[in-house]
Amino acid sequence: MTRKDDDVMASTINLAASAEEAGTPRKKGRTRSSKTTRENILKAAKKIFARDGYGGARVDKISKAAKSYDSLIYYYFGSKEKLFVAVLEEAYKDIFEAEKNLNLDMNDPVESLRTIIQFPFRYYIENPELIVLLNAENLNKGKHIAKSKSADQYAGPAISILRNVIEEGQKKDLFRNDVDCEHLYMAMTALGYFYISNRYTFSAFLAADLMDPKEVEHWANYISDLLMQSVLKP
Repeated sequence: MTRKDDDVMASTINLAASAEEAGTPRKKGRTRSSKTTRENILKAAKKIFARDGYGGARVDKISKAAKSYDSLIYYYFGSKEKLFVAVLEEAYKDIFEAEKNLNLDMNDPVESLRTIIQFPFRYYIENPELIVLLNAENLNKGKHIAKSKSADQYAGPAISILRNVIEEGQKKDLFRNDVDCEHLYMAMTALGYFYISNRYTFSAFLAADLMDPKEVEHWANYISDLLMQSVLKP
C-alpha cells in the first residue's frame, strides 16, 4: 500500500467515524453508539470467521454482516488480523465469565467438581463456533492468539475455581492430596473438545448421532465419572 493509499484509508476511516457519530451529539450518546458498533462488528466477525475460517473471512463480508462499513472495522480494530485476535479474546472471556457464574456449593465439593468437569463440554455444545475458531487458530499454529495481550489472563482464574473446589474436597478428606489441577483442567476441556470437534466423523464411524440429547448426556456423565475416579480417594 502506497502513502497515497494510506492517506485515502485514513480519510475514509475518519469520515466513517464522523458519520457514525452524526445524530449522537452528546458524548454519552457517542460512547454508547461506538460501543454498540464495536460489539456488532465483533459478533458478526465471530460468525464469519467461524464459517469461512481466517483466510476466507473478508473484511467486506464482516462489515456487511454487521451492517457497518469496512472503514469502521479498521477504525476500531486496525486490521483483519487484530479483529480476529479480538474475537478470540472475547471467546476466552465469554467462557471464563460463564464458568465464573456456575452455581457451586462448596459444602458439596463432589457435586461441584462434577459440575465443573462437565462445564466445558456443555459450553461447547451451546457454542460450537468456538471449536471452529480454535481449530482454525491451531491450524495457524496459534500465531494470532500469541499476539494477544489479554487471552492468558483467564487461564489462572479459571483453574483457581477448580482448585478451590479440590481444596474443599481435600479438607473433607474426599479427594486425593496429589491432584494436579492443571492436568485435570486440560483433561476435562480436552474430552469435551474432542467430542464436539469430531462429532461428524465419529457419528459416521459409530453409526450414531452424537448430538442426540441422550448421547450428549451419556458423554457428560461418562467424562465426569471417569475424571472423578482419578480424584476421589479410594
